[in-house]
Amino acid sequence: MTASDILLRVENLSKHFPTKTGSVKAVDGVTFDIKRGTIVGLVGESGSGKTTAGRCTLRLIEPSGGRLIFDGKDLLSLSEREMRSYRRRMQIVFQDPYSSLNPRMRVEDIIGEAIDTHNLARGAAKRERIAELLTRVGLDPEHGRRYPHEFSGGQRQRIGIARALAVEPEFIVADEPVSALDVSVQAQVLNLIQDLQQSYGLTMLFIAHDLSVVEYLCDEVVVMYLGRVMERGPSRSVYAMPRHPYTQALLSAAPVPNPKAHRQRVILQGDIPSPMNPPSGCVFRTRCPYAIDACAEVVPPLDPIAPDHHVACIRRDDPVVLSQGKRL
Repeated sequence: MTASDILLRVENLSKHFPTKTGSVKAVDGVTFDIKRGTIVGLVGESGSGKTTAGRCTLRLIEPSGGRLIFDGKDLLSLSEREMRSYRRRMQIVFQDPYSSLNPRMRVEDIIGEAIDTHNLARGAAKRERIAELLTRVGLDPEHGRRYPHEFSGGQRQRIGIARALAVEPEFIVADEPVSALDVSVQAQVLNLIQDLQQSYGLTMLFIAHDLSVVEYLCDEVVVMYLGRVMERGPSRSVYAMPRHPYTQALLSAAPVPNPKAHRQRVILQGDIPSPMNPPSGCVFRTRCPYAIDACAEVVPPLDPIAPDHHVACIRRDDPVVLSQGKRL
């Protein structure tokens, strides 16, 4: 793989929110690559920092440190004016389709707003483009005259996807795009996302807490906990043999299609610690069933264990941890 194969390189990304007593380390030293034309899944519990990391990659939230190399250019070195040309190339689909659409605007105006901002089309060409986008996401072009409240949650998310596609982006962050939808329509929206990604050759960062969705959709997976990356690698490798105890716990909790299948559960004790006061050493050690004294002393590096597969755990080669991964 060469540098030209990578559309976005995230290097040591951090985002710390200052408070009166210190700072909240929402994202702390996150590193991963996204190859052109692939989908990378960013997963973890609520509070793991995945949404903050995703928004930082678009500079919707300004990072505290690190580098964002997009198509060879460090986005953090650009002024707001210089970022404008990159905004067209980078879009987002928000989690909540109910709050992310302006209720006072017609659908055609919601989708057309970005087209106007970037001066892509006017008049009949603009109307034709909006009708084409609505059709592409499975809606009737006539729906453009309606308001968001006249649509179901799944339809609203389709509108959000059409809005993201309106400026013909190369890269899209999908921030838990199906978590607010009924289970009955989640699969439809996921199939639509997969179809659009393949049709347009999109590169995507797909944020989720449901590992079964990530396994189905994503080429690679990045597992986050308390602002740090615990494990990352090709989906087939991570799912076949998870090496970090946190990844093992997440996978053990995921539902399986076969009700008779038996999966060894890994039960995590307690709640995720506060990002204002993270544990010393490995941030996962306070909930890890395999933690030892050394885990409190050293921040484990994200080391390679196979081509493109990295794990941040000092016990990743321990037979006990390995055997748990094999049972999943």
